[in-house]
Amino acid sequence: MSPEEATDRLAIRELVDAYAHCADRRDAQGQMALFTKDTRFLVYMDRTSEQPSQELHGRESLAPVFDNLNTYDVTTHFNGQSTITLDGDRATGESYCIAHHLYDVDGQRTLMKAAIRYLDEFARQPDGSWLFAERRLMVDWTETRPSHP
Repeated sequence: MSPEEATDRLAIRELVDAYAHCADRRDAQGQMALFTKDTRFLVYMDRTSEQPSQELHGRESLAPVFDNLNTYDVTTHFNGQSTITLDGDRATGESYCIAHHLYDVDGQRTLMKAAIRYLDEFARQPDGSWLFAERRLMVDWTETRPSHP
């Protein structure tokens, strides 16, 4: 692996991790800044469906999605394995995440856990940084149960 390829792979992994960090810190503006202006963001709540549950176009359209995380008391996203295929100034990748969401339901502390795969397209910017050009959020499964402090 060339030093340039290693640099690109590290930059893309840091981008994926920055997305999770911004989500957990409720930094919607920081999260939006990780995407190209003409980005596409697709959410598949049913992994067997070919049609997304939600499809957004453009960086500014992401604000309500990221602001929706404020409905939870706290979230923690654990990023797992990922693959990246580089092709010049473009790249594709798949990364896994287990997302934990704590919230209150009628006085009961509740945990919703989601197994997520992100199918990503990345674009290198003129300054050499990488951004999400498209992000497909695939919910493989969820589990909701009471949580005890």
